Amino acid sequence: MSVATRIGQIAAGTLGAAAVAAAASGAMVVKKRRRAIEDRPTDRTPLGTLRSCPVTVVTEDGVPLHVEVDEVDPAHNGGSSEVTLVFVHGYCLNLDCWHFQRAAYRGLVRSVFYDQRSHGRSGRSSLGNATIDQLGDDLLRVLDAVVPEGPVILVGHSMGGMTIASLAEDHPELFAPYDEGGRIIGVALISTTAGGLDPSRLLIPVLPAKLSGGIANRTIRTLAKGHGVVDRFRAMGASVATVFTDVFAFGDEVPEAYVQFVDGLLSQTPFEVVAEFFPTFRALDKFSSVAAMGRVPTTIICGTADRLTGIGHSRKLHSYIPGSRLVECEKAGHMVILERHGQVNAELDQLLATATRDAASA
Repeated sequence: MSVATRIGQIAAGTLGAAAVAAAASGAMVVKKRRRAIEDRPTDRTPLGTLRSCPVTVVTEDGVPLHVEVDEVDPAHNGGSSEVTLVFVHGYCLNLDCWHFQRAAYRGLVRSVFYDQRSHGRSGRSSLGNATIDQLGDDLLRVLDAVVPEGPVILVGHSMGGMTIASLAEDHPELFAPYDEGGRIIGVALISTTAGGLDPSRLLIPVLPAKLSGGIANRTIRTLAKGHGVVDRFRAMGASVATVFTDVFAFGDEVPEAYVQFVDGLLSQTPFEVVAEFFPTFRALDKFSSVAAMGRVPTTIICGTADRLTGIGHSRKLHSYIPGSRLVECEKAGHMVILERHGQVNAELDQLLATATRDAASA
């Protein structure tokens, strides 16, 4: 029996078992929820359409990162023109996930957005470098390239928050008041953790037909070898995919456009990339390093209905980072940056005001 045939059998068996389980639990429930999503109030926000002239930053191992910088509008007389906000997105997403934050600060505060390696418009990583530690190094590379001077506030969602934790582990000296030589004067950690994560939770929205079953490391690696087949299976079962994205990315009812937008981001990420990054989450353990963020204003935000990086992770981060502020968004899910964008933006406003005030008074 050929390897390709065996992989096909594993994929088909996995999908078949998932399909049987879904049918047994009630396919009508899925159909009903899909209709309910369609009946929600319409939101015509053109998600993912904000662009600026791209900049390419090459990592130490040669991966080109797609970076976009929104500069301050010269006609704007207020706001925070000296600080730079740097947004770091999560697993299987890209910089477009920050749409509401980007719209809020566009022209008012210098803001940097980039696609993490192997995500979005950035280049593919080699297999051995698809790690959180490497992402931390990439973040430093982006800072050196597009924010070589001036104070910075880092904003990370999900894997983006883990990326910031990795940077804090390797370069704690960067997280310090500006007058003491620090570059990073504020941090926002959103729907994230520094360890103790069950990575299978992250896989639920991105597996074939968005059903994870009991798939673990060995099966993930095997399926990755036949990633082309898996990607074709993922394109099937759109209704199931939409429902699972709704369930695992959001808490409250959100407009169908939000669900479709996130599902689109997830489905654009090749399954091979999903599999490459998978092992790094189980090994993640950086709680001993996040205390470095206690030297600067740090805000931790999470939805109480987050099914992927649950609220317990944010509460633990809060306990490890002295002086941090914990914001719990009631009934919101993992994609709180979309679902509660108004509340998240208000917290970022407060963080920006506090951090810049501290830097100015130093």
